[in-house]
Amino acid sequence: MEYTKVSVLVMPPNEVVNELLIAQLGEMGFDSFEENDKGFDAFIPSKDFANANLEELYCPIEGIKWSYSSEVIADQNWNKVWEENFFQPITIGEDCIIRSSFHQVEHHCQYDIIIDPRMAFGTGHHETTSLMVQHILEADVKGLDVLDMGCGTAILGMLCAMKGATDVIGIDIDEWAYNNALDNLQLNHISNMQIQLGGAELLGDKQFDLILANINRNILLNDMASYANVLRTNGKIFFSGFYTEDLAVIDAEAVRHGLTMISQKTDNNWTAVAYIKAE
Repeated sequence: MEYTKVSVLVMPPNEVVNELLIAQLGEMGFDSFEENDKGFDAFIPSKDFANANLEELYCPIEGIKWSYSSEVIADQNWNKVWEENFFQPITIGEDCIIRSSFHQVEHHCQYDIIIDPRMAFGTGHHETTSLMVQHILEADVKGLDVLDMGCGTAILGMLCAMKGATDVIGIDIDEWAYNNALDNLQLNHISNMQIQLGGAELLGDKQFDLILANINRNILLNDMASYANVLRTNGKIFFSGFYTEDLAVIDAEAVRHGLTMISQKTDNNWTAVAYIKAE
């Protein structure tokens, strides 16, 4: 499929502005986004681009300037594009490697996670992914019921499944991520994980021993009550997707819902924290 990429430049860079614009673009039919240090790129099938009225985009925050440009990305062999330009295998600690099926593995890790692209973006190789993987590697998840909220390519949930979790549910609101996660479950022969399309409204009265939420600051704050409600007593939550300076507001909301921080990891100003729901 041919895609159109819209590159948005935000001056000065502002994560909240990114989220506001991304939300508006999502309503216009853009289905995937890749943030960078200057703004973000948004992707939409070229056949739908003509119906997206970018002139309607607005930002209510004073002092922010932004602009955009667009280009058509022709359909191509995305595996080859990733292999040559983007996606390199990532080894986290001594026990976990994240790679694609076209990579030759020089040394084997205990947890060998394979993800393959559906397009030229969305590797999941971000500081927050690495931090969350580190939390999971240090945790005993055997026999647990796990929720991977905003699962993306399902890397985190699959790692829990490989480590012996009894049942893992991955949820993502993005249809591309949903389909890609399903593909990745097959690639890794994961049978104890299921993927659902939607948001926190899908949680209902389910109960989990461990919740993984690598999303963003605003969604974590908005959905904190839902997460706390479906977490069993003595269960744990691993949060990431926000900057270190946002930890105070995240922590305040977590504490308000009966959660206590037990550990924190930081990399390049990104943070991942672990909480427990005490009795």
